[in-house]
Amino acid sequence: MKTANFVENKRYYTWNHALQQEFGGKIFKVPIDAGFDCPNRDGTVAHGGCTFCSVSGSGDMIVAPEAPLPLQFEKEVAQMHLKWPEVQQYIVYFQNFTNTHAPVAVLRERFEQVVNLPGVVGIAIGTRPDCLPEETVEYLAELNQRLYLWVELGLQTTFEHTSNLINRAHDYQTYLDGVARLRQHNIRVCTHLINGLPGETKEMMVENLKRTILDSDIQGIKLHLMHLMKKTRMIRDYHEGRLHLMSKADYVEVICDQLELIPQDIIIHRLTGDAPWDSIIGPMWSLKKWEVLNAIDDELERRDSYQGKFALR
Repeated sequence: MKTANFVENKRYYTWNHALQQEFGGKIFKVPIDAGFDCPNRDGTVAHGGCTFCSVSGSGDMIVAPEAPLPLQFEKEVAQMHLKWPEVQQYIVYFQNFTNTHAPVAVLRERFEQVVNLPGVVGIAIGTRPDCLPEETVEYLAELNQRLYLWVELGLQTTFEHTSNLINRAHDYQTYLDGVARLRQHNIRVCTHLINGLPGETKEMMVENLKRTILDSDIQGIKLHLMHLMKKTRMIRDYHEGRLHLMSKADYVEVICDQLELIPQDIIIHRLTGDAPWDSIIGPMWSLKKWEVLNAIDDELERRDSYQGKFALR
């Protein structure tokens, strides 16, 4: 199995390899907290936020979230340089909460603080599909002309029942409309899906992937494991039997089933997720990230399989 996008022992098109193709070397993705909120926390569409989300809005790993944005960037890069001192190019990742949930003037003021920092070659913006009004998309289109841009859209599930259960507060059509508006300007889109949400079977997890690939023009995808975190509303689902934590074997099986369906030109940004050890309730096996990734590699090899073996398009 050889294609232009697969290298060494990987049987899928990795984010790391895509960046090496784009920039000719290793790139740091630098997470920062830009101080945004979410529309389903502040009452714009709902209250309480997604039931799986921590108080930091999925920014638990950010080093100095209260610092000014340039200082956050500096501290994150310094931390990364302890392991990879040679890296000098960076993508700034506006990670937690909803990073287009503000007027364009606010977005511009915050994004422009980092786009010209030394070594910054691009930005990635995590957001929701219901926070992409036309004026925001136009500003993102401007950024897309100036530097390497990804918009990361949280979808999590295509099933309306699950979406309502986790208090997502937008429907699937809103996601499809958001992708379409971004793609009109050739903005790269990476969609987030979560495997292991309450009530979803392995078949539903694969169906989420199928719908996402067939219904929307995306260039990247992140597949996450459902982490149960302390101080989240999802703890109630767990105690009341609606949430069953996935086993490592089941997760690896689903990921490989999904990879086989993803066209080979779609970049795999992530196949599992990080969570702080002192905040996670489970699954605890997920803390050994490299063991999970190695298990995925081993399963693909056992199947003699790879990304796109049964590509949907």
